[in-house]
Amino acid sequence: MLQISHLYKNYGKFQAVRDLNLHVPKGDLFGFVGPNGAGKTTTIRMVCGLMPPTEGTITIHGVDALLHPKEIKKQIGYVPDFFGVYDNLKVSEYMDFYGSMYRMTSREIAAVSNDLLELVNLSDKKEVYVDTLSRGMKQRLCVARALIHNPSLLVLDEPNSGLDPRARVEMKELLQNLRSMGKTIVISSHILSELAEMCNSIGIMDHGKLVEAGNIEDVMEHVFGGNRIVVSVHGEMEPAVRMLKEHPQIRVESVGEKEIHISHAMKEEEIAQLIAQMIQNGIIVTGFYKEEGNLESLFMQLTGGQEDEN
Repeated sequence: MLQISHLYKNYGKFQAVRDLNLHVPKGDLFGFVGPNGAGKTTTIRMVCGLMPPTEGTITIHGVDALLHPKEIKKQIGYVPDFFGVYDNLKVSEYMDFYGSMYRMTSREIAAVSNDLLELVNLSDKKEVYVDTLSRGMKQRLCVARALIHNPSLLVLDEPNSGLDPRARVEMKELLQNLRSMGKTIVISSHILSELAEMCNSIGIMDHGKLVEAGNIEDVMEHVFGGNRIVVSVHGEMEPAVRMLKEHPQIRVESVGEKEIHISHAMKEEEIAQLIAQMIQNGIIVTGFYKEEGNLESLFMQLTGGQEDEN
């Protein structure tokens, strides 16, 4: 559906996006995550035709976005990271305005607008002025506006930014509903736990590069390799840390107040023998378990712990 090949965006000597390659299949809900300045918004703007790449290609349904920009814009619905609303318009007038920009007839606009406002749960707000809507309602209205020409690809930049918890849940449910209707969706966000609940695939960006991409479960399995465990220790941590660091098949990933996170290349019986040896050496091991990867720990590992502050 969406294919990006060897994409670059340079500002002088600074590379905002570096050799980005990505495939988003039809029907995916794909999430871009990464630290502030990683290149997420720049990539999204290039996909939407708002910014030309320095180098590389972007195709949607096999159509080259650079060679056929008008055709591509018919296929994309874009929700930017700021509200594109006109406060002095009523909700119905707002939808009419954007429908007319796509040269839809009044009858077409009325039919589509009614369906979309029902979809985003704003049917009872048609005659309400936009400036009286809550932030969450305005964001859902922006989604309705982006869908008015029935695009195959919906692109949202930080759709949950500034929303309260209830509005975030409503946005998540809306996007999942759209995916179930066959829409392909690309979003950027720094709210990692929500992406884990919302998306079926992710791309992690850092310093302009896409460092990992794919199905969430596959990406976490690739990074963690299924070989991470947590060892809980009572008392002095240093002897346990030293012993683990000296083992040739173990890498100590992090040390907490009472837990040591390690990755390893060992069989289960070898791990059991290691724990027994630690106990024999006087280390009080209170427990150990396999660490289940999550999006937060994946993000921290791949980006060096630089979480987006926006």
